[in-house]
Amino acid sequence: MAELDEGLKASGGIPQVLTFGTPSVGEILAERYQLEEHIGNDSLGRQLYRGIDVILRRPVAVVLRYPGGERAKEMLAAAVAASRIVHPHLVGVYDAIDEGERAYVVREWVDGIALREIVASGPLDAGRSVAIAWAVTDAVAALHGTGIAHGNVHPGTVLVAHDGRVVLTDARTDDLATPETDIRAIGAILYCALTGYWPHAEAGVYSVPDGVRDASGALASPRQVRAGVPAHLDSLVADLLNPDLPLPSAESLAGELASFGSFDDEEMAAEEGGRVDFAAFDSAAQSTAPPRPAGRKLAVGVVGLLVLALAGTLAAARVLGDPATPETPPSSSPGSSASQQAKPAGQPTELKLDASKVRIVDPAGDRSETQDAANAVDGDPNTIWKTDRYTKAEFGGKKPGMGVWIDLGDAKQVVSVEVVLQTPGADGELRTGASDLGSGAQGDQQTVQQYTVVGTPRLNMGTRTIFNGPEQKTRYLLVWITKLPKEGSSGRYRVAIGEITVRVQ
Repeated sequence: MAELDEGLKASGGIPQVLTFGTPSVGEILAERYQLEEHIGNDSLGRQLYRGIDVILRRPVAVVLRYPGGERAKEMLAAAVAASRIVHPHLVGVYDAIDEGERAYVVREWVDGIALREIVASGPLDAGRSVAIAWAVTDAVAALHGTGIAHGNVHPGTVLVAHDGRVVLTDARTDDLATPETDIRAIGAILYCALTGYWPHAEAGVYSVPDGVRDASGALASPRQVRAGVPAHLDSLVADLLNPDLPLPSAESLAGELASFGSFDDEEMAAEEGGRVDFAAFDSAAQSTAPPRPAGRKLAVGVVGLLVLALAGTLAAARVLGDPATPETPPSSSPGSSASQQAKPAGQPTELKLDASKVRIVDPAGDRSETQDAANAVDGDPNTIWKTDRYTKAEFGGKKPGMGVWIDLGDAKQVVSVEVVLQTPGADGELRTGASDLGSGAQGDQQTVQQYTVVGTPRLNMGTRTIFNGPEQKTRYLLVWITKLPKEGSSGRYRVAIGEITVRVQ
């Protein structure tokens, strides 16, 4: 049987456990749990079955592990701990049995879809992302309240059920599980829902593609990856993933997330344009809604996730830590690679820039440095546009700055602008304007005066810097340099731009 890539990968790798023998479909375990279908295996040697409790006549998920005994201690301990907590956003655990040569856990079977599968077809809006993160945080807070850390929060253990519930599964109470790792992982869940990527360095390597990073390895924020992420939510994600900042408790984080939930029923309309009928799910939503300020509608967001769950017919219990795949994988098309990962739909795309619509803005210069502007957008960071060398970082005290002006051809929703410098240390900013004011000294002066700064100017830029795009669509951009970096041991100052990359929604 094919092993499945499951869960977060610990440094040094997870020790593989061989499986010995396979139960037959139809076999009844503990004189109660009949195995109906083998779903798959994971990298820990566990086998997942869909089954039925022949006494209560309800569907169950059965997770088997070979061997039992000491090797299954962590799995059974986690199951016993989770079984003591009844919570709407935690999967129900019914039984945990050790037979020596094998051990198994019997838990709730959840029909739905894993977050990993949801983001594979595109990131979620802020409302749905917050709704998922709040539900996970509320579940984790319940665990932490009893002194237990979950230790296994990632896109494969977060499920959206067909009844509208968000359910967290498969706790692992091992030595690596701490409240801090859980909170950090919730920040990563938010990042994943908002962007379609998973921050590997911050939250553990996982099968969802890693987030966009600059040359120094710094993770791009959700607002740099896609447009429309509220600034306060972007800041929260950054803080939760920052290892240098203290983390809040799960209870405090749940309260903070509840305060973000402000969106209306209309935003939950189906893509076809029809209204979603929430009537059948209102009571379930209200029973699990968080405490929140008057007027907030996070509960609607939780119920609205039903749209996502109904979009697929996966059984969400078919994941042990990552969604299971068929034992016989589909054949690959010629030239395809198993290592290649499809980019989530709706993710930003790199815009091919027209070199004829790029020029240098130099309002106080003699036009001698306005050549080779196309080198900054030709796709080759080794071909550069550069200024002259100056004796002072502020352009020798002669200029307010210089920059690269770009015409995108028509108005576009710019998500980010990435600037690659040959030498780090420049100060710069991204500006945008409504019209082409012309070249030459007068046109350049008007461009600098009338174009507005997007976000916060960047001081001491690295070799690779990512600017957030403006909130509104725009056609014209200006990468404006206000301070030059020192060039080696020459004692002179000059900026050299190797490449500017514009990503649009």
